[in-house]
Amino acid sequence: MTGSLLPSLAGIGLTIIACQWLAWKLRLPAILFLLSCGLLLGPITGLLEPDALFGVLLFPLVSIAVAIILFEGSLTLRFSDIRGLGQVVRNLVTVGAVATWWLMALAAMALFDLQLDFALLFGAIMVVTGPTVIIPILRTVRPNRNIAGILRWEGIVIDPIGALLAVVVFDFMIARQSVPGSALLAFGGILATGILLGFGTGYLTGRLLRRSQLPEHLQSPFVLMVVIAVFALSDRMEPESGLLAVTVMGMTLANMSGVHLEDLRHFKENLSLLLLSALFIVLAARIDPVVFQALDWWALVLLTVAVFPVRAIVTLICTWGSGLTAGERGLLAWVAPRGIVAAAVSAIFALKLEELGHPAATLLVPMTLAVIIVTVLVQGFTTGWLARRLGVAEPSPDGALIIGAHPVARMIGKALQ
Repeated sequence: MTGSLLPSLAGIGLTIIACQWLAWKLRLPAILFLLSCGLLLGPITGLLEPDALFGVLLFPLVSIAVAIILFEGSLTLRFSDIRGLGQVVRNLVTVGAVATWWLMALAAMALFDLQLDFALLFGAIMVVTGPTVIIPILRTVRPNRNIAGILRWEGIVIDPIGALLAVVVFDFMIARQSVPGSALLAFGGILATGILLGFGTGYLTGRLLRRSQLPEHLQSPFVLMVVIAVFALSDRMEPESGLLAVTVMGMTLANMSGVHLEDLRHFKENLSLLLLSALFIVLAARIDPVVFQALDWWALVLLTVAVFPVRAIVTLICTWGSGLTAGERGLLAWVAPRGIVAAAVSAIFALKLEELGHPAATLLVPMTLAVIIVTVLVQGFTTGWLARRLGVAEPSPDGALIIGAHPVARMIGKALQ
């Protein structure tokens, strides 16, 4: 697939459709098939070489795709959907994020004999779960409303938080010899830029849509271009703030009254499905098996295993006294796969650390990819079964709805019964 861009893109597109259809047919998360195809086309057969195919455009395209996926997910974040569960979500993205950060950092230090700053960078990347893996699992598993709402909110909100945390740690790593407050100042700038620009743009866009200043056929393309522009402008004003800006923009639009987002959500959902699938294939194809030789396999196994008790501890703390059932808490304690954002962030910081000559730079990507692959495969195959065993899965949406109770409707009902 490296000979020409057009046939390669067509091949990726056909692979996406085949993987999504197979996932629907077998009732398994599409991530499993997308990762498998990416590995098959990339490191196993060498048919797809993303770096040679896209060149310097690869990471900008990945960044824009992640931004669109985050925006699409944030459009579903209505505060009314988590009424009574807001404390759990807040705990997971604050206390839970800090606990995951430090526990994963300590595990990495113990297993790989790493310096504290590098271990903290890895722990920050491990905070990210993300909608790129959570939403496909929710679509397949269909847990009850409480679990679906909490996981969706956590997955979307935690993405920019984890990325911000990684930025702060990286700033500390490169500024250890200078004033430590400079990293905190940079963090404040990222936070302010992302929130203010995202809220302001979201509010103005919502007002524009609410007043019907755009024809219906232009609304979705207009919002898509605004999302890309906001992401690029925010990152230009304050590097690494773009993901936060598009997330806040989507949440602002989702919670504005009088803004009709049904067509926009439908358009963005279809687009995100294609982008998400393409990202998994392309990034899986970039995996170089040689990088795993830098790791001790036994330590790698222990690291991936450590992800599961860490999640269980964090969930136990964050859901204490929440009113969730034991089954709901059990499923929350199991589901925390890492995805595209973690892979992209680790790749970006690994390149920056290599430029700085950091001795452990080559370890960051294989450590992150190992956790991504294990969590996606294990949780992708087991979450549906576990949800049914715990009694927190919604029943299959099969059936018929008959409107009215007139004689003909009753006759049809009796015949179907």
